[in-house]
Amino acid sequence: MKLGRNDICWCGSGKKYKKCHCHIDDRIKEFHRKGAAVPTRNLIKTENQIHGIRKSAKINIAVLDYVSENIGAGITTDEIDHWVYEQTILHNAVPAPLNYEGFPKNVCVSINDVVCHGIPSSDIQLKNGDIVNVDVSTIYQGYYSDSSRMFCIGEVSEEKKRLVDIAKESLYIGLQEVKPWGFLGDMGQAINDFVKANGYSVVREIGGHGIGLDFHEEPFVSYVSKHGKEMLMVPGMCFTIEPMINMGSADILIDEENGWTVYTADGKPSAQWEIQVLITDTGYEVLTW
Repeated sequence: MKLGRNDICWCGSGKKYKKCHCHIDDRIKEFHRKGAAVPTRNLIKTENQIHGIRKSAKINIAVLDYVSENIGAGITTDEIDHWVYEQTILHNAVPAPLNYEGFPKNVCVSINDVVCHGIPSSDIQLKNGDIVNVDVSTIYQGYYSDSSRMFCIGEVSEEKKRLVDIAKESLYIGLQEVKPWGFLGDMGQAINDFVKANGYSVVREIGGHGIGLDFHEEPFVSYVSKHGKEMLMVPGMCFTIEPMINMGSADILIDEENGWTVYTADGKPSAQWEIQVLITDTGYEVLTW
């Protein structure tokens, strides 16, 4: 859509285009002419959309806080699923995973060698020494949020604890590279270099994603990418950072029976933390953790 500088901006702010998104659009075009992958307008969130996403994110954090306060040895993963459902509904929101492409539960709970998409069950009980990822995603008034945390149950081995710590640190190493007019590959390479230097590997096939108006939007966010590559980061973009770090090989297997649960191919533990970030004019805003 061609807009004149004095036309009302496409974002719905009510401002003139020249005082709103004109300079951003011009800069995007400049990068596009140079061959960069750039976001389309539907990936750039408006002020009203960002306001709605922040509300959803606040609920997502509250649900994970509840899990943090109650998780422990002897709890079944199905109990965690019930907590997430009850706490989400309490806030007049909806768990995003439920029935998403056939996923049968409200939350993903992934233990030890499960990389992601662990399906809660009354038959799976948390034990002393487990490391567990709880991945919560929320829909509130049509806006989506997403984050996950790792939990060490009881006395965890030093080997597992170090994996959990390095996985968390890798996320914040990557976050240092998140800024407007940089590239997603800047973050991806920083994470991968850090993880490999510490003796671990990064899952290749599964990564982060755009989010806000839908559960999984473009772009796919890789953590084995290269500096200066992947999509341009532009103010208003919203996506997750969630590198999956394996103690052994990066290779994974998907459960053939349920079609969801992802395991490390070598049976060694995996760890992941996830946050949701918004690109701003001057840097970033962490929306969920």
